[in-house]
Amino acid sequence: MSQLRPHLKQAKFIEQVRYQMKEGYQLAFLELEGQAVAVAGFRISTCLASGKFLYIDDLIVDELKRSQGYGQQLFQWLIEYAKNHDCEHLSLDSGVQRFAAHRFYLMERMNITSHHFGIQL
Repeated sequence: MSQLRPHLKQAKFIEQVRYQMKEGYQLAFLELEGQAVAVAGFRISTCLASGKFLYIDDLIVDELKRSQGYGQQLFQWLIEYAKNHDCEHLSLDSGVQRFAAHRFYLMERMNITSHHFGIQL
C-alpha cells in the first residue's frame, strides 16, 4: 500500500485505516509466500445515482509482481464480493496520470462513466 500512498507514514496509515474501518472500509489482500503482493481497500455504500455499490478506494499490486495476474485475481474477488453483497455496481476513481492502471481497468471490462472533479480545501 505504501507504493500507492507514499505520503502516509506507517503509524499514520494504521491510524487512518482504523478510522476508516469505523465507516465501513475494508482491506483485502492476495498473499504469496507470506508476502502481500496485491492489496485493495474498499467499502460498500449506497447512493441515489448507483444504488448499492462497492467502491474501491485503493488497489495496488507490488511493482515487482505486476503483469503476473495478481491484480486480476484480486479484482475478480472484489467483483464476486460485491455480487455476494447484493451490490448493483463496482466503481473506482483513478488518477489521470495512471495510464497502466487505466489499461488494466479497461481490460477488466470497466467503462469510463464520468469525470471526477475536486478542489483542495
